[in-house]
Amino acid sequence: MFIGEYQHTLDDKSRIIIPSKFREDLGYEFVMTKGLDNCLFVYPKNEWKILEEKLKALPLTSRDARAFVRFFFSGATECILDKQGRAIVPVNLREHARINKDAIIIGVSTRIEIWGKEEWESYNNDENLSYEAIAEKMAELGI
Repeated sequence: MFIGEYQHTLDDKSRIIIPSKFREDLGYEFVMTKGLDNCLFVYPKNEWKILEEKLKALPLTSRDARAFVRFFFSGATECILDKQGRAIVPVNLREHARINKDAIIIGVSTRIEIWGKEEWESYNNDENLSYEAIAEKMAELGI
């Protein structure tokens, strides 16, 4: 399980250090893709496989399903960790997440999210992001 928040910086070769607490569960090989809310989603291979099966089961006749599958898979790339625990963040994914230099890496249960620092700060300072309102909605869902 991935939990916590870490700040890291992209180096000159567009590599980012994956927090050591995440590396064992993430594995040597993993998948990085465009995420929602202008961040990147990072999945261990086993979690990616589960998600892939769910997405493949979506109806091909649904325009929204096709659009989401295209968005998700077109941005996906298989990554590996080097000996220092770094992974390359491809240009298209850096642009999607608006990562210039500083990044925030957070654990979100079964996946990791990578955010541009400014995007993460903006997301957390959003006047529309009320934890109390979100908690009320979660209560409606039985959580």
